[in-house]
Amino acid sequence: MAGDKQIRVMIVDDHKVVRSGLSAFLMAYDDLMLVAEADSGEKALALCQESSPDVVLMDLVMPKMNGAEATEALLQKCPSLKVIALTSFKEKDLVESVLKAGAIGYLLKDVDAEELAEAIRQAYDGKPTLAPEAAQILIQASRQPYKPGIDLTDREKEVLQLLVEGLTNPEIAKKLFVSKSTVKFHVSSILNKLHVSSRTEAVAKALKENLLS
Repeated sequence: MAGDKQIRVMIVDDHKVVRSGLSAFLMAYDDLMLVAEADSGEKALALCQESSPDVVLMDLVMPKMNGAEATEALLQKCPSLKVIALTSFKEKDLVESVLKAGAIGYLLKDVDAEELAEAIRQAYDGKPTLAPEAAQILIQASRQPYKPGIDLTDREKEVLQLLVEGLTNPEIAKKLFVSKSTVKFHVSSILNKLHVSSRTEAVAKALKENLLS
């Protein structure tokens, strides 16, 4: 148990309003102390050794380095860290990727303050905490035979269709009225779900297996 020790927390989120809200939340608990904030995975890596956090609250969908990549890199650099994924998303690939990267917890951003505080304490003690939605996803995944592409979301199918049509990321972003970083996230998710390593392979698989029909 943490006992009388203050648990040192780092927040990693690319939205300033989220970081501000979490910072205010931490101030309400005597045993929790904010030691660093980062607006990207790269900045978190730069801060982890000098700020020596015990627990990291990690956003998952960020430009450049996503939360799973940042988690894996952080744990390589600062192996004693405990990472809790704190996100608005509950897609199967996100849950699996960040837990595979080494996160000890997965919570949604609508979690209440007491639950989040307790999850931080549990993480510090090496105990995992999963949002019910995340736990359910893992249970379902363990029961169902996996067929690549079966879990593509409607938006991912839209993006895949545009990849098949030969559009670039900037062109897809313009057509779907979303940011380029959002398109990059969707493309990365598509590659993971189809078990391929390139856009060309994704297009070939989509055509071969009629994934868009």
